[in-house]
Amino acid sequence: RVRPAGAAMCSLGRCLARSLPRGRPGLSPPGPRCFGSAPPALQEKTLVVAKPDAVQRRLLGDIIQRFERRGFKLVAMKLLQADRRLVEQHYEQLRLKPFYPALVAYMTSGPVVAMVWEGHNVVRCSRAMVGDSGAVGTIRGDLSVHITRNLVHASDSVETAQQEIGFWFRRDELVAWDSSDRDNIYG
Repeated sequence: RVRPAGAAMCSLGRCLARSLPRGRPGLSPPGPRCFGSAPPALQEKTLVVAKPDAVQRRLLGDIIQRFERRGFKLVAMKLLQADRRLVEQHYEQLRLKPFYPALVAYMTSGPVVAMVWEGHNVVRCSRAMVGDSGAVGTIRGDLSVHITRNLVHASDSVETAQQEIGFWFRRDELVAWDSSDRDNIYG
């Protein structure tokens, strides 16, 4: 049987969606399928911080790979030793919690990697990928060794993401670039 030239090919996004097993560690956590490349009007940004544990245990590649596999676009990244002022500003809403002093001490105990990821539904999807419950197939479920060492912070809303990105990055540190996969997915 002969197919028209375009019929044998599927868009990159559809092919990728079919090829990613659901619920397997490191590939795709249970829940909504999320792909990052979308028209600019549908894009949002989120902050992801790989905590000192992730850096010390050399897990950055795995963490980054999970976001890239979902099609999200990295628009900023830096390795830094977070100072107390930055951490206190970032976690201000937790100031009255009993674990707050330990959290600040932990976040300033070693280098962290702050990243800004962009894509369609990136905030909701990154929260699912990180996995608050520690489910298999999530970063916390697959890589964390203790509940207090959860490896990654991910913004919990679009509004919070905008604020948190402002704590960690200057506007000129975000790189605007076009991803060619958007044309393959959205034509």
